[in-house]
Amino acid sequence: MTFTGQFLAFWTYTAMVMAVYCKADRYPPPTGLSYEWLDKFTVTMSWKRPSVLPEDEEIEFLMKNTDNDPGTCVSGTNFTQMFLTEEMCSARWTYKIWTVSKSCKRPTESNPATITIDTPKPRAEVVKDFLCVVYAHEMNCSWIPANRSLNLTLSYRTCGYSEESVRGLKKCDQPYSSGERNGCNLHIDTSLDDFCILVETEAGMSTFKPVLVVPPPVLSVREEGDYLQLSMMPQEVGNSECWIYTVCYSQCNEFRGCYNTSRGETTMKVLYNKSCRYEFQSNVTTAKDCIRIFSNLSEAVPYGSNVLPDGKLTVVAIVIPVILSICVILSCYCFRRHVSIICPIIPDPSAIFKEMMMNGNKELKTTAGSLYTPVPELIEPCKITLVTENSVLKQNS
Repeated sequence: MTFTGQFLAFWTYTAMVMAVYCKADRYPPPTGLSYEWLDKFTVTMSWKRPSVLPEDEEIEFLMKNTDNDPGTCVSGTNFTQMFLTEEMCSARWTYKIWTVSKSCKRPTESNPATITIDTPKPRAEVVKDFLCVVYAHEMNCSWIPANRSLNLTLSYRTCGYSEESVRGLKKCDQPYSSGERNGCNLHIDTSLDDFCILVETEAGMSTFKPVLVVPPPVLSVREEGDYLQLSMMPQEVGNSECWIYTVCYSQCNEFRGCYNTSRGETTMKVLYNKSCRYEFQSNVTTAKDCIRIFSNLSEAVPYGSNVLPDGKLTVVAIVIPVILSICVILSCYCFRRHVSIICPIIPDPSAIFKEMMMNGNKELKTTAGSLYTPVPELIEPCKITLVTENSVLKQNS
């Protein structure tokens, strides 16, 4: 080949490479997308490397579930993910997959391939208020059935993508019913490995991580000099370094706040005022980098009593008798002044009866003497005139 032919071949190859790598979709999207459910928790997505890229080209694949998802970089051609339907908006998920450069350092320049995943069974609200209480040697989970007319099956396993986890699915073999709630004792390692729950009926299924709680810690209080030493009984489950204890207390009937121990610590000191009554309550929770588990507040543990200081006792001992004395004097004065109102004179009943009898006789006599009173007659006055013998009698006319 002449020099001119070699030169033209070189520039032709260079132009082809530049055309491939400089166009907007420099890396074409993956092809042959598919998915497979390993069980009702876990799905594996697969795809093929773009065939137009050289085999020695180092590429990776960027996967996003939503626009706000920062994305996951995958070096191979498959990806396994757990889908917990209670934590998702629906029973269908759409993933976008881009072909990108090594370590995802270069911005996405290709169009994405899209794959939509449907759950193997319709999603449904099967249970309500699902709660698991963890004890030293067992775990008790209880719930309220959403529909009691449907038969419910509960299964569980340790969360994860490994083959051992997928094959470790167990069914509830000790179900029980207690009033409104149903429940089951689960055979779970009380080291508190993360585990997932599957509940399903004929209508649908639900998968989720349960809420885990432990009984409140037992709290003891003892006096040490000027302080009260608070001790919480350590939890018998999980990693002791994961537990953080919280103590809330009141002093002299005044709430003073809640305080946390350091990780793994089970003791705390509080400055002690011997004139005050204290009430303590405690709970426990795990640190952020551990499996989420907590307890409710314990019952109040009292210590001490409210006592007035000596100075106040002296004041009370003086003031109270003085106030009582003043009150007694004022009461006596008011009583003497208003004795006629407070204690009016009550007449002797015998005198009242005697008076009634006497008044009754008088009325009878007066009535008898005045039965008949004659009307006086009118009598002309008689005029008498003395005469002498020699006088002449004159006839009155």
